[in-house]
Amino acid sequence: MTNPHSAAQRHLSRRDRILKRIIPLVGNCVLRPQIDLFAALVRSIIAQQISTKAAQSISARLIAGPCAGTLTPAALVAARDEDLRAAGLSAAKMRSLRDLAERVHSGTLRLDALGPLTDEEVIQQLVPVRGIGRWTAQMLLIFALGRPDVLPVDDFGLRAAAQRHYGLDELPGRPRLEELAAPWQPYRSIATWYMWRSLDPAIASQTG
Repeated sequence: MTNPHSAAQRHLSRRDRILKRIIPLVGNCVLRPQIDLFAALVRSIIAQQISTKAAQSISARLIAGPCAGTLTPAALVAARDEDLRAAGLSAAKMRSLRDLAERVHSGTLRLDALGPLTDEEVIQQLVPVRGIGRWTAQMLLIFALGRPDVLPVDDFGLRAAAQRHYGLDELPGRPRLEELAAPWQPYRSIATWYMWRSLDPAIASQTG
């Protein structure tokens, strides 16, 4: 299968000595655009401030229970609060998911119209939704829309990896992270993915 990120990997390896070492250890980038943007946003909201395993469990219960097998705006709008609570959702996340579902169901937010928009325009469309900030919108840009040049400067994993690999005394703030990531352009999303993967214990043990 053709690697859609081969050009990005070559660019990053040429431009950054740290990534030149990390990329062969991690292997090919597996980021792929997703079709169901609504489901991607739902899962992003569920995953906020909890473990990946817990988020996956709640998502599975939500689909199997209140959503009757299909994660759609109509199903979430119609779901009862007690059923959403039984799936493991907190009151805050219930409100966020209902706000998202109602906006999409009513057409106030058109996820199918996000494709032609710039990254910043997509973010501005999404942040009015309860529970969606810049970070969540950036995750949609990277993981669902497949945008190649997103730099989530507030992401803890990215900042921790940058501190580790670039020998920084503390977690970098926005200006320092943007400076470090300047050579990554126009593939900062792919570089960020490699930074995340570099924190895997099996990879980290080989990077010093």
